[in-house]
This record gives sequence, C-alpha cells and structure tokens, in this order.
Amino acid sequence: METLTKAWYYQRSGDQKQRDVELMKQHHDQYGITGNCFDLAIWLLAAFDDARVNAYPIGSKLGTVDAHAAIIAEDRDGRRFLCDLGDQWIQPILIDGDSQNFTSSQLSGYFPGAEVQVKSVGQEVEMVYYRPNGKQSRQLYKVKPVERLQFLAAAEYSQHHISPEPLVEVRLYEKGETRHWEFDNWNSFLSTNTGLYHDEPLENLEDWVDRIHEKTKYDKAFLLASLGFYEKLNLESSETGEVE
Repeated sequence: METLTKAWYYQRSGDQKQRDVELMKQHHDQYGITGNCFDLAIWLLAAFDDARVNAYPIGSKLGTVDAHAAIIAEDRDGRRFLCDLGDQWIQPILIDGDSQNFTSSQLSGYFPGAEVQVKSVGQEVEMVYYRPNGKQSRQLYKVKPVERLQFLAAAEYSQHHISPEPLVEVRLYEKGETRHWEFDNWNSFLSTNTGLYHDEPLENLEDWVDRIHEKTKYDKAFLLASLGFYEKLNLESSETGEVE
C-alpha cells in the first residue's frame, strides 16, 4: 500500500483521478506500483467478482481526507471475512460473532508484527492489536455494505486530496515471518514479532529512492518523480502553514 502513485498519477491524469483495474494492472506491470487503500480495495473487489465470491466494500470516514477502505468477503456458508490490503493484513480474518476468533485468545499470523483479537461492537467490529513491546492499539470497522457507486465516489474524492506526508507500507517475508516495513513522512522502520526497528535517517532524495526501491522494487524513475512531488508539496505546506 502506498500513496506515491496517488501523487504521481494526480499530475498525469485529467479530471478523473481514480484508476480503473485495467490501468492499475498496467501500471503494476510497468512500474511495479500498486496504490492506496481505495485502489487495492477496488482491485480486490474485481478479483472477487471474477471468482464469483460474494463481496462488498466497507469504509470509515468516507468522503473525507481521513477515509479508509476495505472489503468484506463471504464464504459459501455466509460467514464474513475482513480483507484489508490497505492496512497490510496477511490474510482475511473471520469476523462473525459466533466464530472462534471471538475469544480471549490473541491470534497470530493475521497482521505483521502483532497479534490480534476480534471483538463485536453492535454493527461494528473492533480489532485489538497487541505489539511485542506490550503496546495495544485498536481500530473500529463499520461492516455495513457501502453501495458501489457511493464507494467509487469516495475513492474519487480521496484521489483528489493529497497529504504532504508520503506513505509506503510493504510486507516482507524474512526469517520465517511476515514483517511490515513502512516509509512514513521521511522516516522508515520495520515491525517484527520481536519489536520495532528504526532505519538510519536519510536526507538525500536519491538515497530514499534507493531505500524504497530495495524494499518494494518500484521503478526508480517513478520513485524520483513521486517523491519529488511530495518534497515540493511539503515545502509549500511549510511555507504557507496549510495542509490539504
């Protein structure tokens, strides 16, 4: 999951900023890139449609700059599974209240660098994340289906609004575990089952291109263009004191 493509495509597109699945596939083949949570959700939903799996989009704070998107898929028995590629989940997780996940147990193998617990809260599902250092965090999902046209409108809105803080998240399989490497606002770190490890800071744009390329294999010319956009946007924001 990354927001670099949003900035890169924003400069090259017309009025419509949300890419369709075919264009996402083309860009992935050409540059190795993926997209933000809306891109990934739309792409995954199309894959479920092709496989004839009943699935629908969900979201939080849709129509705002803080929106997040994910997918719910159902098996043949109607059991619901959360699929959140935007947050880098390793595999879908069963969310129905009568499932074995609704216990006091902390479950491993679903989220990189953390164990999780599923809790039902009315029409919402709460995920509790347990980090190796003892820190806990929580996220609430509204599991009510979002109508697809409404979801696409929210996606389009999101693609028109770019935060000056670039973000890249990638899952890496190393040393027998799925790890989570993140580049967030010009800092990077690795989340593992044993803790959080910060990378050495970098000042040079070309050095960031090399580091992100090493982790993601994204095209270097793409990285230079998108990071350059963010560097300029960050400078303009600091000068005006405004954040879009």
